Amino acid sequence: MSAKVSLGIDPEGSASRPTLGIDPEELASCVSCGLCLPHCPTFRVTGEEWASPRGRISAMREVQDHGAAVDTAFLSSMDTCVQCRGCEPACPSGVPFGSMMEATQAGLARRRRIDWRRWGFRVLGHPRLLNLLSRILAVAQRLRLIPSRRLGLPAIPLIQGRLRASGDDVWLFTGCVMDAWQRSTHAAVKRVVEGTGVGVSLPGAAAGCCGALSLHAGLEDHALALAIRTMRALEGSAPILVDSAGCGAALKEYGELVGTPEAAAFSRRVMDVHEWLAPRLEELPGVAVRSSDAVVAVHDPCHLRHVQRAHQPVAEVLARFVTVVALDDDGLCCGAGGAYAAMQPELAASIRERKVEAIKRSGARIVASANPGCTIHLANAGVVVRHPLEIVDEAIDHDG
Repeated sequence: MSAKVSLGIDPEGSASRPTLGIDPEELASCVSCGLCLPHCPTFRVTGEEWASPRGRISAMREVQDHGAAVDTAFLSSMDTCVQCRGCEPACPSGVPFGSMMEATQAGLARRRRIDWRRWGFRVLGHPRLLNLLSRILAVAQRLRLIPSRRLGLPAIPLIQGRLRASGDDVWLFTGCVMDAWQRSTHAAVKRVVEGTGVGVSLPGAAAGCCGALSLHAGLEDHALALAIRTMRALEGSAPILVDSAGCGAALKEYGELVGTPEAAAFSRRVMDVHEWLAPRLEELPGVAVRSSDAVVAVHDPCHLRHVQRAHQPVAEVLARFVTVVALDDDGLCCGAGGAYAAMQPELAASIRERKVEAIKRSGARIVASANPGCTIHLANAGVVVRHPLEIVDEAIDHDG
């Protein structure tokens, strides 16, 4: 007998029909045409219908509309989704698959015991605690007390330089894990933005996490609380620049998450930093180093390509400094998926293999990707991967 999770139990103990809380119109919008299948990384790896958007939507219908049991097969189908949303641009019916997955995970989280990994996401909203735990991890790495490669961890810094505000023309959102583990990337991005002549404000601990990982895990209330806190921290009308694709996608969808005019106005201020920089390239300092032999392949993070639809400015910005080559895999996911690589390591590694093969075919020795999860996941496979603006920062003449 498969394990079952009870959804919708009344006070008398009799089971009412399970419901996932998905908008019925959204659930009915899928016509099962299958055009999404080639764009789904888990379907590409497994070849199984249950691991496709179409199969997952069918399972959602059975549970929500027909009272099917929420058993281990259903949970596996939902939990193995990378939530890359690569199916959305491919869908002729405009099925909002990401919205349905978030509703499903939220419904499950409200009605089942949440595992320890999801509770761990709550740490992300507390920067001081996150930094303390990160330093402990850094020490453990140096003492070889933890299997960093098996856990998919990068080399975590013991000490990081402090970022200092330089003005109030734009905000730079720094977030949680990226600030704790990759603050040097934020520093490089800040120098490039300042190179255009603008001053950069920093929200600090007040906007310690965008809530994306909590939302993907079904912790809707926690994600909402983080969103409201972030909105208060990034007040005013200045553009909000984001150098992490996953965070940018989350911030741009606060209008839907919070559901207020203020949240919608906030989201309109959010821009991926490459979106903001592309029309301002001429304002950057002169190029100190430009090697025509430098060939860089661009890996588009899913939440930049499929959700924000803002991946093209990355190549536009980089092309001024290096030779840019596109990968021939139509933007297929690398398997990082926020915390997905840690929770589904075997599937994540299989998905990554296809990305690594595409990188090899490109002939590039360096890969640029504007998302911390992607850079960590690809680096663990031996790929030399950089944030695009780290490459730009090293190329421009800051003293000129």
